[in-house]
Amino acid sequence: MDINADHTTHHITRESFEELFQTYWKRMYSFALKTADNEDDAKEIVQEIFKSLWERKDKLSLHDAERYLLRSVKLKSLEYIRNKATRNRHHEVILTESNVIYEDSQLHFKELKDRINHVVNMLPKQCKNVFKMSREQGLTNREIAQLLFISERAVEYHISKALVILRAHFQPLK
Repeated sequence: MDINADHTTHHITRESFEELFQTYWKRMYSFALKTADNEDDAKEIVQEIFKSLWERKDKLSLHDAERYLLRSVKLKSLEYIRNKATRNRHHEVILTESNVIYEDSQLHFKELKDRINHVVNMLPKQCKNVFKMSREQGLTNREIAQLLFISERAVEYHISKALVILRAHFQPLK
C-alpha cells in the first residue's frame, strides 16, 4: 500500500507502519546522523519518531507521510542539538560548582587540621606524644605503653586529657 499515492488521509495500520519504516528510516537516519554527528544518537532520534508515530497511530491521520516523517526528523534533530547544548552548559556549571565546593571543602579541612595541630602542639610533651602516636601513627594503647615505658592506664589518661583540651578549644561559642 502506498501511503502517498493519492494524498488522501490514511490511518496507520501495522502494515502501513512497517512500510513507512522500511521506506523512510534510512533517509531519516542519514539526516539525523548529519545533525547529531553520532550514530547512537541518530538511531535514537529516528526510533523516537517512529515510537511516537506508533503510539499515536489511532489518532493520527497522514496526508503526506514522507513530508511528515522528514519534517519530524528535522525538528527532532534540532531539538537534540538544542538539548545537547543545554546539557553541556549544565555539565559545565555542575563541574565548576563541584570544583569550587571541593576546593572550599579542602580549604576548610586544611584550616581545621591546622587548628587541631596547633592545639595538639600546645599540649604537655608526654600528652602530645601519646596523642600523636595514637591518632597519627595508629598505634594501640599497649604499643604506646611499651614504646614509652609507661602503663596502659597512663596512655589512656593522656589521650583523654588531650581530647578534653581539644573539645574545649572547639566548643561553639554560646
